[in-house]
Amino acid sequence: MERFLEFTNNHLLLVTGLVVSLLVLIFSELRRKAMGLINIEAAEAVRLINDGAAVIDIRSADSFARGHITNARNIPHDELSVKQDSLSKEQSIVAVCDSGITTNRAVSSMRQAGFENVYGLKGGMNGWTQAGLPVVTGKKTKSKK
Repeated sequence: MERFLEFTNNHLLLVTGLVVSLLVLIFSELRRKAMGLINIEAAEAVRLINDGAAVIDIRSADSFARGHITNARNIPHDELSVKQDSLSKEQSIVAVCDSGITTNRAVSSMRQAGFENVYGLKGGMNGWTQAGLPVVTGKKTKSKK
């Protein structure tokens, strides 16, 4: 304990940086939980999809055409508020973007609209492909209306 206090005393800037970093991490996680933003790993997304969850790809139609999750429905993020009425509020929904950042806003807005079982895919399509999971590609892919 004496060595710890000595280290802290000698490296006050490092210890302060560590404490501030931990507090920021804790605060951001608590805020994320309070907002109801739930990001799930690819394996959990597969389980939900196998149990009947819908996959909503909120990327552009071009990105969707380059590769998407099997049976995913393409609803670009800017059209989501208009087209979310066509989605079932009882069905689980997995939202997907390129890297998992845009899904936080989509999940938040859908939860405010009354969707309770909406999840964002952690890492987005990048995380999906890094996990080695299948991606549908080709010219036959079109946005479902």
